[in-house]
Amino acid sequence: MTVQRVDLGRDEGMVAGLYDAYVAASADDPGPLPALPRFRLNFGADRPGQGVEMWVAVERGNVAGGYSLGLPRLDNTHTASVFPLVVRPERRGRGLGAALFEHAVGRARAHGRRLLLTETPATGAGARFARAHGMTPSVTEARRTLDLRAAHPAALEALRPAVEGYALQQWVGPAGPELLDDLATLFDGMNDAPRDAGVEASRYDAERAGERERSFTEAGQTCYTTIARRVADGAPAAFTRIVIKADRSDGWANQADTVVLRPHRGRRLGLLVKLANLLWLRESEPHLDRVITWNATTNAHMLAINEAMGFRLFDEWHTWRLEL
Repeated sequence: MTVQRVDLGRDEGMVAGLYDAYVAASADDPGPLPALPRFRLNFGADRPGQGVEMWVAVERGNVAGGYSLGLPRLDNTHTASVFPLVVRPERRGRGLGAALFEHAVGRARAHGRRLLLTETPATGAGARFARAHGMTPSVTEARRTLDLRAAHPAALEALRPAVEGYALQQWVGPAGPELLDDLATLFDGMNDAPRDAGVEASRYDAERAGERERSFTEAGQTCYTTIARRVADGAPAAFTRIVIKADRSDGWANQADTVVLRPHRGRRLGLLVKLANLLWLRESEPHLDRVITWNATTNAHMLAINEAMGFRLFDEWHTWRLEL
């Protein structure tokens, strides 16, 4: 067995092999899995804000497992994240996962990183593996789903609050350049969300927001976005986004970021933008069956909004940490 680094420009077969291993290892996960283009982008492609190393374990010319190591470049440069780390089910039980983990720890240390992070379901083989390798849980996130087949539009519309002094703006796909400054402001508002104690706030400008917007197309995705603006001056106040596969190849939608900026809180803008975006998506994309969302279990306000909309608990995941 050899562990070798993947070159995206030359090793498409290795990328596909690791993706196949990831899908096979995720057979017990009932949630949506990323398509290959998104997997390739998220876990193999260097970007201005984050370096990425993809490594595979090769046995007799076949990919038996591997991992991706994320290395932030703009903030949190003391951290590294390993996800996914997978071994094909038929190759388990021979120490390959432990060898890959130790290799990842070594690479993180070689880059001067002091904190290693990963994610697994809160129970099961991944959680047992993380504990066995000295990791401890920090943030717990709940995945919840909304069954669009059972969610009646009239019932959802009845939940929509009347909020004076704000107007909604909506678009499909990546934002245009004229919106990037406002998006950067809204992305910065996400720093209020619960996170690991060793993780710093992420700061955005228009350039970084633009990189994030371009990634949707590169990953084979599109998105529905709703912003609430204060009518008096046009200032962005709240934001939400739902992401789907651009080829509409499955029935899943992913509820991504939602934020209400601090000066605008207490007006039910979070519920307003989420309901408006969801109703628009449901009307525009009738093939969709379910929406999945992630929230820290300590984020009581957003959990209450999701429960009111009809989201029901799917499972829970831990963020795991290891001081290096």
